[in-house]
Amino acid sequence: MATKVFIVYYSMYGHVERLAEEIKKGASSIEGVEAKMWQVPEILPDEVLVKMSAPPRSEVPIIAANQLAEADGVLFGFPTRFGMMAAQFKAFLDATGGLWRSQQLAGMPAGIFYSTGSQGGGQETTPLTAITQLVHHGMIFVPIGYTFGAGMFEMEKVKGGSPYGAGAYAGDGTRVPSELELEQAFSSGKIFCSNGKEAQDICLI
Repeated sequence: MATKVFIVYYSMYGHVERLAEEIKKGASSIEGVEAKMWQVPEILPDEVLVKMSAPPRSEVPIIAANQLAEADGVLFGFPTRFGMMAAQFKAFLDATGGLWRSQQLAGMPAGIFYSTGSQGGGQETTPLTAITQLVHHGMIFVPIGYTFGAGMFEMEKVKGGSPYGAGAYAGDGTRVPSELELEQAFSSGKIFCSNGKEAQDICLI
Protein backbone atom coordinates (compact mmCIF):
# COMPACT_ATOMS: atom_id res chain seq x y z
CA MET A 1 0.00 0.00 0.00
CA ALA A 2 1.34 3.43 -0.94
CA THR A 3 2.24 5.95 1.73
CA LYS A 4 -0.08 8.95 1.36
CA VAL A 5 1.51 12.38 1.68
CA PHE A 6 -0.92 15.30 1.56
CA ILE A 7 0.42 18.70 0.49
CA VAL A 8 -2.15 21.11 1.90
CA TYR A 9 -1.72 24.81 1.13
CA TYR A 10 -3.22 28.24 0.61
CA SER A 11 -2.00 30.42 -2.25
CA MET A 12 -3.65 33.67 -3.32
CA TYR A 13 -1.37 34.53 -6.25
CA GLY A 14 0.06 31.10 -7.02
CA HIS A 15 3.50 31.46 -5.45
CA VAL A 16 2.95 28.99 -2.61
CA GLU A 17 1.23 26.69 -5.08
CA ARG A 18 4.38 26.73 -7.21
CA LEU A 19 6.37 25.55 -4.21
CA ALA A 20 3.74 22.88 -3.53
CA GLU A 21 4.12 21.59 -7.07
CA GLU A 22 7.87 21.15 -6.61
CA ILE A 23 7.37 19.44 -3.27
CA LYS A 24 4.93 17.05 -4.91
CA LYS A 25 7.50 16.24 -7.59
CA GLY A 26 10.08 15.53 -4.92
CA ALA A 27 7.75 13.36 -2.84
CA SER A 28 6.42 11.51 -5.89
CA SER A 29 9.98 10.66 -6.96
CA ILE A 30 10.20 8.29 -3.97
CA GLU A 31 9.03 4.75 -4.67
CA GLY A 32 5.98 3.78 -2.64
CA VAL A 33 4.81 7.37 -2.03
CA GLU A 34 1.55 8.82 -3.30
CA ALA A 35 1.63 12.63 -3.00
CA LYS A 36 -1.52 14.68 -3.46
CA MET A 37 -2.03 18.45 -3.47
CA TRP A 38 -5.00 20.06 -1.73
CA GLN A 39 -6.11 23.68 -1.28
CA VAL A 40 -7.80 25.00 1.84
CA PRO A 41 -11.07 26.92 1.44
CA GLU A 42 -10.99 30.63 0.64
CA ILE A 43 -12.64 32.86 3.25
CA LEU A 44 -12.53 36.18 1.39
CA PRO A 45 -15.54 37.20 -0.76
CA ASP A 46 -15.07 37.17 -4.53
CA GLU A 47 -15.47 40.94 -4.75
CA VAL A 48 -12.56 41.42 -2.35
CA LEU A 49 -10.36 39.01 -4.28
CA VAL A 50 -11.13 40.90 -7.49
CA LYS A 51 -10.05 44.18 -5.87
CA MET A 52 -6.84 42.46 -4.78
CA SER A 53 -6.21 41.36 -8.39
CA ALA A 54 -6.12 37.73 -7.30
CA PRO A 55 -6.23 35.31 -10.25
CA PRO A 56 -8.81 32.49 -10.41
CA ARG A 57 -7.94 29.50 -8.26
CA SER A 58 -6.42 26.45 -9.87
CA GLU A 59 -8.22 23.13 -10.31
CA VAL A 60 -6.48 21.59 -7.29
CA PRO A 61 -9.27 20.18 -5.07
CA ILE A 62 -10.41 21.83 -1.84
CA ILE A 63 -9.82 19.75 1.27
CA ALA A 64 -12.22 19.35 4.19
CA ALA A 65 -10.65 19.30 7.65
CA ASN A 66 -11.66 15.70 8.40
CA GLN A 67 -9.83 14.48 5.28
CA LEU A 68 -6.49 15.14 6.96
CA ALA A 69 -6.95 11.90 8.90
CA GLU A 70 -6.65 9.95 5.63
CA ALA A 71 -2.99 10.92 5.20
CA ASP A 72 0.12 9.18 6.50
CA GLY A 73 1.99 12.51 6.54
CA VAL A 74 1.14 16.14 5.76
CA LEU A 75 3.01 19.17 4.47
CA PHE A 76 1.27 22.48 5.17
CA GLY A 77 2.03 25.55 3.04
CA PHE A 78 0.92 29.18 3.31
CA PRO A 79 1.99 32.77 2.68
CA THR A 80 3.14 34.98 5.52
CA ARG A 81 0.99 37.74 7.02
CA PHE A 82 2.92 39.96 9.45
CA GLY A 83 5.17 37.10 10.51
CA MET A 84 2.43 34.48 10.82
CA MET A 85 0.45 32.15 8.56
CA ALA A 86 -2.30 33.67 6.43
CA ALA A 87 -5.75 33.89 8.02
CA GLN A 88 -7.19 31.56 5.39
CA PHE A 89 -4.95 28.75 6.58
CA LYS A 90 -5.49 29.54 10.25
CA ALA A 91 -9.26 29.34 9.63
CA PHE A 92 -8.79 25.88 8.15
CA LEU A 93 -6.79 24.71 11.15
CA ASP A 94 -9.38 26.23 13.48
CA ALA A 95 -11.87 23.83 11.88
CA THR A 96 -9.88 20.75 12.98
CA GLY A 97 -11.27 20.70 16.52
CA GLY A 98 -13.05 17.41 15.90
CA LEU A 99 -9.80 15.77 14.82
CA TRP A 100 -8.10 17.17 17.91
CA ARG A 101 -10.78 15.81 20.27
CA SER A 102 -10.49 12.35 18.74
CA GLN A 103 -6.67 12.59 18.44
CA GLN A 104 -6.81 11.40 14.83
CA LEU A 105 -3.70 13.37 13.86
CA ALA A 106 -1.63 12.41 16.90
CA GLY A 107 1.69 10.87 15.87
CA MET A 108 1.34 11.89 12.22
CA PRO A 109 4.50 13.42 10.68
CA ALA A 110 4.00 17.00 9.49
CA GLY A 111 6.15 19.68 7.89
CA ILE A 112 5.58 23.26 6.76
CA PHE A 113 6.61 25.51 3.88
CA TYR A 114 5.85 29.16 3.29
CA SER A 115 6.66 32.25 1.25
CA THR A 116 7.48 35.76 2.42
CA GLY A 117 7.93 39.04 0.58
CA SER A 118 11.33 40.00 1.98
CA GLN A 119 14.39 38.69 3.77
CA GLY A 120 12.97 39.78 7.12
CA GLY A 121 9.31 39.23 6.29
CA GLY A 122 8.66 36.45 8.76
CA GLN A 123 11.16 33.81 7.65
CA GLU A 124 11.58 32.61 11.24
CA THR A 125 8.49 33.81 13.11
CA THR A 126 6.11 32.17 10.62
CA PRO A 127 7.30 28.60 11.26
CA LEU A 128 7.72 29.23 14.98
CA THR A 129 4.11 30.36 15.35
CA ALA A 130 2.84 27.62 13.01
CA ILE A 131 4.41 24.83 15.05
CA THR A 132 1.92 25.42 17.87
CA GLN A 133 -0.86 24.12 15.61
CA LEU A 134 1.00 20.85 15.11
CA VAL A 135 1.85 20.53 18.80
CA HIS A 136 -1.78 20.78 19.88
CA HIS A 137 -2.62 17.87 17.60
CA GLY A 138 0.31 15.79 18.83
CA MET A 139 1.78 15.71 15.34
CA ILE A 140 5.48 15.00 14.79
CA PHE A 141 7.12 18.13 13.36
CA VAL A 142 9.55 17.26 10.55
CA PRO A 143 11.72 20.31 9.75
CA ILE A 144 13.86 20.63 6.64
CA GLY A 145 16.76 21.78 8.80
CA TYR A 146 20.21 22.21 7.29
CA THR A 147 19.80 19.26 4.94
CA PHE A 148 19.79 21.06 1.59
CA GLY A 149 23.55 20.84 1.19
CA ALA A 150 25.47 23.78 -0.25
CA GLY A 151 22.23 25.43 -1.36
CA MET A 152 21.46 26.32 2.26
CA PHE A 153 24.48 28.62 2.30
CA GLU A 154 23.91 30.30 -1.05
CA MET A 155 24.58 34.03 -0.60
CA GLU A 156 25.08 35.15 -4.20
CA LYS A 157 21.37 35.75 -4.82
CA VAL A 158 18.90 37.69 -2.72
CA LYS A 159 16.11 35.45 -1.45
CA GLY A 160 13.14 37.74 -1.33
CA GLY A 161 12.20 41.33 -1.95
CA SER A 162 13.28 41.41 -5.59
CA PRO A 163 10.84 43.61 -7.56
CA TYR A 164 11.28 41.83 -10.89
CA GLY A 165 11.34 38.28 -12.19
CA ALA A 166 12.16 35.48 -9.78
CA GLY A 167 11.50 36.82 -6.32
CA ALA A 168 8.95 39.41 -7.50
CA TYR A 169 6.61 40.68 -4.81
CA ALA A 170 2.85 40.07 -4.77
CA GLY A 171 0.12 41.88 -2.91
CA ASP A 172 -0.36 39.07 -0.40
CA GLY A 173 3.17 39.28 0.96
CA THR A 174 4.53 36.44 -1.14
CA ARG A 175 6.68 36.55 -4.25
CA VAL A 176 7.68 34.44 -7.22
CA PRO A 177 9.99 31.72 -5.87
CA SER A 178 13.57 31.83 -7.10
CA GLU A 179 15.14 28.83 -8.86
CA LEU A 180 17.07 28.10 -5.67
CA GLU A 181 13.88 28.08 -3.62
CA LEU A 182 12.15 25.80 -6.11
CA GLU A 183 15.11 23.45 -5.94
CA GLN A 184 14.92 23.50 -2.16
CA ALA A 185 11.18 22.81 -2.27
CA PHE A 186 11.77 19.78 -4.49
CA SER A 187 14.47 18.58 -2.12
CA SER A 188 12.25 19.10 0.93
CA GLY A 189 9.64 16.75 -0.53
CA LYS A 190 12.30 14.07 -0.90
CA ILE A 191 13.66 14.70 2.58
CA PHE A 192 10.19 14.42 4.08
CA CYS A 193 9.46 11.14 2.33
CA SER A 194 12.74 9.26 2.14
CA ASN A 195 14.74 7.73 4.94
CA GLY A 196 15.98 4.57 3.30
CA LYS A 197 13.40 2.40 5.04
CA GLU A 198 10.50 0.44 3.70
CA ALA A 199 7.58 2.31 2.12
CA GLN A 200 5.36 2.02 5.17
CA ASP A 201 8.02 3.81 7.25
CA ILE A 202 8.88 6.33 4.59
CA CYS A 203 7.48 9.41 6.34
CA LEU A 204 8.86 8.64 9.77
CA ILE A 205 12.26 10.28 9.40
